[in-house]
Amino acid sequence: MGQDNTEKKEEKDSLLSGFIKYFYGNFVVLLLGLVQLPLTTRVLETDEYGKTTMFTTAVTVIYIFAILGLDQAYIRYFYKEGVNRKTLFLQCLIPPFALIILLTFIYTVFSDVFNVFLFGETGISVIIPVVAYTVISVFERFLFLNIRMDQNGVLYSNLNILSKVLNVSFIILFARIMGSNFRVVMYAMTLSLGTVTLITGIRYLIVTRKEKVLRHDISEKELLVYGIPFIPMLLMEWLLSSMDKWSIKIFNDFSETGIYGSAMQIMTIILTVKITFVAFWSPVAMEKYETVSDEECRTFFADMFDKVQFLCMCAAFGLTIFRGVIVLILGKDYREAIAIIPFLTLMPILSIMFEMTGQGVKFVGKIKYFNYASLAAIICNLIGNRLLVPSLRGIGAALATAVTYIVYFSIGTYYSKKCYPVNYRMKEFVISLLLYIAYAAYATVTKDQLMSALAGVVLLTVCCVINRHTLKSLWAYCVSFMDRFLHRSGS
Repeated sequence: MGQDNTEKKEEKDSLLSGFIKYFYGNFVVLLLGLVQLPLTTRVLETDEYGKTTMFTTAVTVIYIFAILGLDQAYIRYFYKEGVNRKTLFLQCLIPPFALIILLTFIYTVFSDVFNVFLFGETGISVIIPVVAYTVISVFERFLFLNIRMDQNGVLYSNLNILSKVLNVSFIILFARIMGSNFRVVMYAMTLSLGTVTLITGIRYLIVTRKEKVLRHDISEKELLVYGIPFIPMLLMEWLLSSMDKWSIKIFNDFSETGIYGSAMQIMTIILTVKITFVAFWSPVAMEKYETVSDEECRTFFADMFDKVQFLCMCAAFGLTIFRGVIVLILGKDYREAIAIIPFLTLMPILSIMFEMTGQGVKFVGKIKYFNYASLAAIICNLIGNRLLVPSLRGIGAALATAVTYIVYFSIGTYYSKKCYPVNYRMKEFVISLLLYIAYAAYATVTKDQLMSALAGVVLLTVCCVINRHTLKSLWAYCVSFMDRFLHRSGS
């Protein structure tokens, strides 16, 4: 029994240290992002900032079609016994590369139509970064995936830090040249992504130079059969994350889109945790599923869900409590974002939670269930945006997005539990979520930021009481981890 407890402690230490290796880089990226955001919002006027939002949504949809879901296939088969990982890498990379060339050619031919709609202007100075960014993003995706699947958290973090440093540096450089122009962000994003991708590419060639490309039982057809169903799912997720911006642009203007986009950038505080968690969790979850007993795997997922849901709800309360301070860094033209933040916060929170509960669908490969959840969420989002955005503008888009992600999480989790039943403790999470929704509604309409913060502190305390067993477990685990860490450091 003592040996089992020791093994469990070592496993938890390994998980925490693994997460920290991923998180420290993204934490530095978060700090740099807090420099980049006010830098960008103070350089760009709200309408120009709104155009940069259109850039990210445009390149993302091209990428989704090009990738063919083969990034998910790479994750799924990476740990499978008998798989040659270098062969798998090439099998997953080559088809998307061929397709992205075709898609960017089509975009270039019809660029005048696309760019006038997206940016209100066109020209070679717009076409080049769109094409370059989308082509580079395919290589970046698989090269970074390789680092993640090797669970090399230190390298992953360092590369993310480098990418953000380059991004901030290029924004400063191009802002001095171009002033308030949306191309500043486009060029900065493209050059920083290209530089880091080149470094990861050289690193991959060096690391794998002695590895041979060998045949294995996984065919290109099998990879595509697994991956292609992810395309409608990813496209629907793109719609979920983009329809609010499109609705604001259609029903309002670029200026309101820019204000909403700045509020979305504040979500980086939680999205940084989400990106870290997804990078850490996907390989860990798949490795657990492939290597440990079924009972142990389900218990592990249930325990992790308890801890993550509590930390996520604390993050949501914390961000909304301190939103008044955070918004000050944006500049006076973006102060309206303060009323958008409360409900918008639910988007990254529920995305993190669904990343946990949705693994069952990936395990069994029934991706159609994701599509059911996404379709229901998109219909909800369309209706919500149509009813709320014309009158409530950014606040309406945030509210529609919050409701949409609640629907998405609920339906997706239901189907995932059908595929792979796990006894998640949903009661505490649902109560905490309802408390936050009530707080978000109050925080959205009130003008008294002090009373809003006090109300948030009170409800956060109630949330801690409801989740006291999870809080106690987390506290004991952190104390134990620190004791062992200090003991090892002292010895």
